[in-house]
Amino acid sequence: MSKAQDVSSQLWSMANELRGTMDASEYRNYILGFMFYRYLSEKQEKYLIDNDIFDQVEGKSINDLYRQDAVGDDLKDYLEDISGALGYAIAPEDTWTTLMEKIHDSKANAEDFQNIFDHFEENAQLNSFAEKDFRGVFADVNLNNSRLGNNLATRTKALIATAKMVNDFDYFDENGHDILGDVYEYLIKQFASNAGKKAGEFYTPHEVSKVLAKLVAANMDLNQESFSIYDPTMGSGSLLLTVRDEIPNGRQKGRVRFYGQELNTTTYNLARMNLMMHGVDYGNMTLRNADTLAMDWPDGLDQDGVDRPHFFDAVVANPPYSQKWDADSSKLKDPRFKDYGALAPKGKADYAFLLHSLYHLEQNGTMAIVLPHGVLFRGAAEGKIRKALLEKGQIDAIIGMPAGLFYSTGIPTIVMVLKKHRDNRDVLFIDASKGFEKGKNQNILRDQDIAKIIETYKKRQDVDKYAHLATMDEIKENEFNLNIPRYVDTFEEEPPIDIVALSKEMQDIDQKIAQSEAEFLSLVDDLDVNEHTQSTIDAIKAVFKHD
Repeated sequence: MSKAQDVSSQLWSMANELRGTMDASEYRNYILGFMFYRYLSEKQEKYLIDNDIFDQVEGKSINDLYRQDAVGDDLKDYLEDISGALGYAIAPEDTWTTLMEKIHDSKANAEDFQNIFDHFEENAQLNSFAEKDFRGVFADVNLNNSRLGNNLATRTKALIATAKMVNDFDYFDENGHDILGDVYEYLIKQFASNAGKKAGEFYTPHEVSKVLAKLVAANMDLNQESFSIYDPTMGSGSLLLTVRDEIPNGRQKGRVRFYGQELNTTTYNLARMNLMMHGVDYGNMTLRNADTLAMDWPDGLDQDGVDRPHFFDAVVANPPYSQKWDADSSKLKDPRFKDYGALAPKGKADYAFLLHSLYHLEQNGTMAIVLPHGVLFRGAAEGKIRKALLEKGQIDAIIGMPAGLFYSTGIPTIVMVLKKHRDNRDVLFIDASKGFEKGKNQNILRDQDIAKIIETYKKRQDVDKYAHLATMDEIKENEFNLNIPRYVDTFEEEPPIDIVALSKEMQDIDQKIAQSEAEFLSLVDDLDVNEHTQSTIDAIKAVFKHD
């Protein structure tokens, strides 16, 4: 077990003790919110040290010096300077170090917790460029929640215990590498595993994310100086981070630009925290709290009053399956949908998410999206859209995934790979549904399962009982039905039965049964017989004679 996993396990165990009657999904906002605040506060301390903002004084910490100098009118100057560099600023009385000193001296109260979040929100307005990245990020840390305690004293006690728990761990491994982002990710996974169907709102299992990330990275021009990645239903942002890790030097500042949209405000806040705690600079991420299908990507108008669409090098998505949406006929004029002859049904937005994602893809980009199996064969409007996609040559590959990979549903899913422009219209079908390890709560894709999928995708060749490269003529013969069993035959023939051998085996079994019966009856005859046992013995012999 890595140190990140070990720390996460301990934090999770402690959190379960502290949360009392509160649901794990509700307590998540406190522990992750406190972790993020500690991260921002310590990042600010590092900035003050690295930039020699104060002369070091023996016996005094950087927090002491900051509290000593940033007073009166000078405080505003310090806050503006810090905000200009980091995008946010924390006053000396609100730092994590100051909070922990108060807790250690038994001087902390509920007002201290309220102040640090209120003042952070106020200071977020100091940098207009970064304001959208930091404002409201702690909105889900509800300090007055009665589930924390039924009075102010018990709520304060719970908050102090949570803060101490977050503070007790060193978030660096034995080599000095920062593991805070990894710890945060492990905790999100733990909360997802306990959230049941709600988990689908904020978390895509890491193994599935790796498949999507490797698929889009396989087609990237790695000589590009920078890449833009978009997730229209980003959840906690983990999928975006997984794509980054598949790009050489992806953690280099400015190498990857992150774009994401999320409707649920709480989940949107998780994503902002998650990306920053994984070292993503606020200047390299543009995240929106918006309805992807209703509002599209809100770039706004240019100087000529024209709303110009934004395009991305890669798009990855795991949208909610078969969700209801506003499929008003006016949307047929929407540039995202107008070229496909129909709108996704009101009760199944799967193709609406797909077309939105494809619309925002660069001409040479690649997108990978997780969808339910029904999109492959359902008719009516979905059939029209599917046919248009195929005739345009935009469907590149379809990969059947194992059932039970997700926390939110046990249904089997597919990954569809799409491109805006290809030289041909063939489609690669991969049946990866049998490649997994059975888990306690859900199935798991192993490294070898993922490697086989990606290798097969790259080679784009038939693999017996696993993959088939279908021509457009084959697809037309199937009336544009893309159900994987129509193209990949996974049927395993039963081995031929040797009748002679089977007959001999049955004779041998009959002989052994007869021999056993004879031995048993012989034992019965040898028993001491009295008036109480004779009737039982006669009944046993009658059974054998009857057989």
